[in-house]
Amino acid sequence: MLLGAVALPASGTAQTTPAPTAIIRTVVAATKLASVTDVPLYFKALSVTLQPDAMSAISAADGILYQMSGTTQVALDGGAKRLNAGEGLFVARGKIAVLRAGANGPSTFLHFLLAPAAELDRPAEAAPAAVTELYRSANPIPDLKPGGYDLNLTRVTFPAAMPSNPPHHRSGAALYFIISGTGANTVDGKTEAKGPGSLIYEPYALVHQWGNPGNEPLIFLAFNINPEGVAAVLPGAPAKN
Repeated sequence: MLLGAVALPASGTAQTTPAPTAIIRTVVAATKLASVTDVPLYFKALSVTLQPDAMSAISAADGILYQMSGTTQVALDGGAKRLNAGEGLFVARGKIAVLRAGANGPSTFLHFLLAPAAELDRPAEAAPAAVTELYRSANPIPDLKPGGYDLNLTRVTFPAAMPSNPPHHRSGAALYFIISGTGANTVDGKTEAKGPGSLIYEPYALVHQWGNPGNEPLIFLAFNINPEGVAAVLPGAPAKN
């Protein structure tokens, strides 16, 4: 007698891996900010391209780089890091980072910035970098409070055919960039499709939902700021004062 026998699939029977059903969140880069109330702050997003072996430099507000394609060698604070596609790096305000594109092709990356008004029009990357501004918030980020904050860039994946999540709001604010797939964004009972390249700003009081009705994963970046020790996303609407 065999004890603990396990039934095996018949020879030739195809085995399939179940599709993921949970949201996957990967923090690409993160830092902590001691204060965000000294001056009003804005979100800004840039797309930057460097030709093979070309060099540039960054001297800007607090920000995070996200490598879209190619590679970039970043020299910062006496060290060096090569960014491959899907990787990111925080560059603090006042720091100078020297960039060099890989030799095998152009380097394209996104640069998300948390900037005061005085620095919104200041170039972030030096020539010969080709820079395109994708977004800037029209007004300062509202409802930021005294105390420490977390600043991070998180890559989020919604599996295919995922229903919209429950209504929620940000404890701070976030700027989304959709990499692939098409999301269903619901605000005030109205649902809109958001496809690749879309940028969506979510300030503190915005109650919203996200879902993925498509047949492929929805992948997006969230450039997020939230009070230290407080979840980035909170259920329902903000409590009224």
